[in-house]
Amino acid sequence: MEAAHSAPRAAAKTASRPAARLDRARQAAPQVFERLRNAIIALELPPGAPLSRAELAGQFGVSSTPVRDALMRLEEEGLVDVFPQHATVVSRIDISRAEQAHFLRQALELEIVRLLAASRDAALVVRLDHAIALQQQFAKAGDFEAFMTGDNDFHAQLYAAAGKQDLWTLVRRSSGHIDRLRRLHLPSPGKAQNIVRHHKLITRAIEAGDADAAQQHLRKHLSGTLSELDKIRSHHPEYLTD
Repeated sequence: MEAAHSAPRAAAKTASRPAARLDRARQAAPQVFERLRNAIIALELPPGAPLSRAELAGQFGVSSTPVRDALMRLEEEGLVDVFPQHATVVSRIDISRAEQAHFLRQALELEIVRLLAASRDAALVVRLDHAIALQQQFAKAGDFEAFMTGDNDFHAQLYAAAGKQDLWTLVRRSSGHIDRLRRLHLPSPGKAQNIVRHHKLITRAIEAGDADAAQQHLRKHLSGTLSELDKIRSHHPEYLTD
């Protein structure tokens, strides 16, 4: 694994290579939004990176309108700062927003794992174990983007099994800042393996019907990144703001 301070590097321009072709059967603006949001979360577009509407329109092969709409949505999530008639840049990671997103997610998932432990759904346990196995593969390969996708899949399975899919959508919409912190922290030695270990403990507690243990492991799991905030800040002061 990389050292804790080895964040993904990205050029300070909008894009260094053409984007994958958009699906013409779908509306353009949501796809541009998804592509840009994913690049911001992955730190391919780091805090401070400028976003030119004209360059983005050319990159995605669309008019300026879908780009404008996508940037407006990103601004609503606090992921870009728009300076009218001047510039649009990727925002710095807002610690306050990250902490609020963590608070929301923890409150919801503590109740979700309690519900799931009470139901002891064997099919869910199989799905969770499969998600964990994939994460182990991604961790071994050092594929952090795929690992984060697998991490999200594990948690999405919990919400779906509890019949709370709309709440997962709410959590994802508010998670941009905490997710970027997690991406900064993920290359730390042993971090990915620790996440996998926590997922296993949560799954085994759900399987055993032990709600208290499931909540205990979940609380420790979700607090991992914020507990290392001082270390992350010392390595990436230019990326963070209070």
